Amino acid sequence: MERLGRVAVCVFAAIAALLAPPARALDGTQLAIVVNTLDPLSVRIADYYAARRRILFQNMIRVEIPPGKSMLTHDEFNALKASVDEQTLPRVQAYALTWAAPYRVECMSITAAFAFGFDLSLCADGCKPTRVSRYFDSRAGRPFSQLGMRPAMAIAAETFEQAQALIDRGVAADGSIPEGTAYLLSTSDTTRNVRSAEYPETERILLRRLRVRSLRQDALTGARDVFFYFTGRAQVDGLATLGFLPGAVADHLTSTGGMLTDSSQMSALRWLEAGATGSYGTVVEPCNLTQKFPHPAVLARHYLRGDTLIEAYWKSVQMPGQGIFIGEPLAAPFRRAARPQ
Repeated sequence: MERLGRVAVCVFAAIAALLAPPARALDGTQLAIVVNTLDPLSVRIADYYAARRRILFQNMIRVEIPPGKSMLTHDEFNALKASVDEQTLPRVQAYALTWAAPYRVECMSITAAFAFGFDLSLCADGCKPTRVSRYFDSRAGRPFSQLGMRPAMAIAAETFEQAQALIDRGVAADGSIPEGTAYLLSTSDTTRNVRSAEYPETERILLRRLRVRSLRQDALTGARDVFFYFTGRAQVDGLATLGFLPGAVADHLTSTGGMLTDSSQMSALRWLEAGATGSYGTVVEPCNLTQKFPHPAVLARHYLRGDTLIEAYWKSVQMPGQGIFIGEPLAAPFRRAARPQ
């Protein structure tokens, strides 16, 4: 009888797990804004974002970083992080940073450093893999509570007008259930075209909800319905001719797209300026290991399930230590129950 009772409990637990609703996407009560009070642009972005997303003043974290720095040392960052940790409420699951620079902490991106703390195992000396993220392709709905890390995304812009437009696109995306097109480009740049091997899986996932065009060409021009755009080039032409839908994600696999303000290659900021709502780039040489860049299929799967941009993007990178995530963190175009703004 006791054994039957244990079996019944196990069966009930299994059924309950199957019937349990999916984890809710993050919302404004779980996101903290980190603002650099020494940077007037950061302050304006933070204030506007808090107003648009109705983020409470308790979730506003103030720090002081001398302007003009693209990189922090690990000692500088550790002092900064200690201040942020002291101001962070337990309910906070993720961070929104309101600046384009600094974008790097020595060998790490600033978003990875905020998520994990400065950790050399997330860097690499040469063309080597790094420690993987437990958040990769995870169903975790509360990353800090469940995994002990807080993903971060930079609302990065070089002018307030650019930041304002980005934030407005993110808010407009919520619950929009877009009917755009995903453009998957296989380019002639063989070194940077390595993600094209992931396109067939991506196409299978996206075809359920969006139009998909897999193209063998170096640039996309004239398209006005762009929702996803993945490519591999050091410089991407034709961005000014494109139209991106609210919530759109676009990035290019190259070495230093995450050097937002001083890269010799195309900065990931160019995607946001062209109308995308999220992008990604690496801040130091990652080599062309695909695990250090977003996996389009994984990103698409989580975004289509209703995850916010910060969740879906972070879950798509297996080794995120050297890459910076930029955009409007709470954009959730496929979350039907999105809170109206």
